[in-house]
Order: sequence, then structure tokens, then C-alpha cells
Amino acid sequence: MIRTILLATALSLPAASLSAPALAQAESAVQPATLSLSATGEVRIAPDLAVVSAGAVTRGDSAAEALQANSRLMNQVFGALDRAGIAERDRQTSNLSVNPVYANDDNRSMSPRGQREGPRIVGYEARNTVTAIVRDLDDLGETIDALVENGANQLQGVEFSTEDPSEARNEARRRAIAELNALKDLYAEAAGFEVIALHSMSESGGMRPQPMMMRAESYAMDAATPVASGELTVSVTVSATWRIED
Repeated sequence: MIRTILLATALSLPAASLSAPALAQAESAVQPATLSLSATGEVRIAPDLAVVSAGAVTRGDSAAEALQANSRLMNQVFGALDRAGIAERDRQTSNLSVNPVYANDDNRSMSPRGQREGPRIVGYEARNTVTAIVRDLDDLGETIDALVENGANQLQGVEFSTEDPSEARNEARRRAIAELNALKDLYAEAAGFEVIALHSMSESGGMRPQPMMMRAESYAMDAATPVASGELTVSVTVSATWRIED
């Protein structure tokens, strides 16, 4: 899929009524006429890996109690990753926190000065999230099930990606540049000017990952959780400016 956007066109000609000395000075100061365009090339590819974020949330009367309970669950989560064959290099703790939990009421005591006291702490909450790369998509559903069955009570989602998008990105570049050149020739022919030289060129873009939001639930699983990987879109936008003459 190719999408194009006209950024800017500019034609500048010196005034014919100037005297010879003034004309020479004006010509040196006038910016050259330019044509600026951009085009986007897109390539769709199948993902070859998935990034899963899962973890545990626990509460306790003290920060230590909440963290200890969390550690027990996360040890089970890491054990599930071991059994699923997820390498150490493909897992990373992405969030670890312990925070107070406050009472959600207005029954707070009054200070001697007649002011309500600050929020009342009723416990502590610990959160720990690990991000893991699943390189065999055929095992993705079973891996998700194993995490939920072994300690993970938070499943923040799955994001599909690819190990090496360079080939697809280069093809997107070729498509964008081909469209850019076709547009440049079209404008030159339709407007009646000549393209002299390429002045500048730049690119932007990347890969749009395929996210899939999920949540953790505890229930009996007769089959692995079904997961659809879909496709990824690799896009590159190329912008260029040419010097032109009438």
C-alpha cells in the first residue's frame, strides 16, 4: 500500500524590471526554486515472535508481607518460563513496586485544630511484572496458560514482532522511492518545469507492532488459549527536495 503526501512546492523567479546591477545582486540572494514531496511505502509481513508481559499483584498488612507473598508467586512464574523453554536473555523484569494502600473513606480522625488527618494506610500492595519473548508462536497459547496457572494474576497483553525487519524495511524504502520519483516526474510534466538536481532526502517510519490485550483469569483449560498473530506493517516515509528550473 502506497500513500503519498505533497509537502511543498515553490517556484521563484527574479523580477524582470530590475536594473542590471540590482538584478545580479537579487539573483545571488534569491533562494533556488524547489519541489518537495514525500511518499510512504508499506510492506506487510507475518510476525515470528511474541512479547508477553505477565506478573503478580499481592497485598499484605506490611510492605514486607506483600513483597514476600509476591515473591512466592513470581517464583512460580519464573518456573513456568523455565519449563516453557524461555531463555534467560529473553526475559526481563519490567516493573517492581511496593506501595501503601489507603482507606477509601471519609471517617478520618480530626486533629486538635479541627482538621482531618491524612489518608489512613490499611495495607501494602506489591507488583512485579516480567516481559518474556516467545520465539515459537506455536507454543504461545500454552505458555500463556502456564503463566496464568502458575502464579501470574496479571496478564498485560501480547505484542507480536519480528526478529529482523531489515528486508521488509528495505522493500518499503524501494516502494516509497519509486512512488516519489513517479510523483516528481508527474509534477515536472504537468507544471512545465525541469528537475535539475536532488537537494536533500530523508526518511522516517518503522514497524507497527500487532498488540493483543488480554487479562488473567483462573479457570480450567481443556485446550491452549487460542491466539491469532495476524500481520505486521513495516512502513517507511521518504521525503525529498529537488532544485528545479522553469
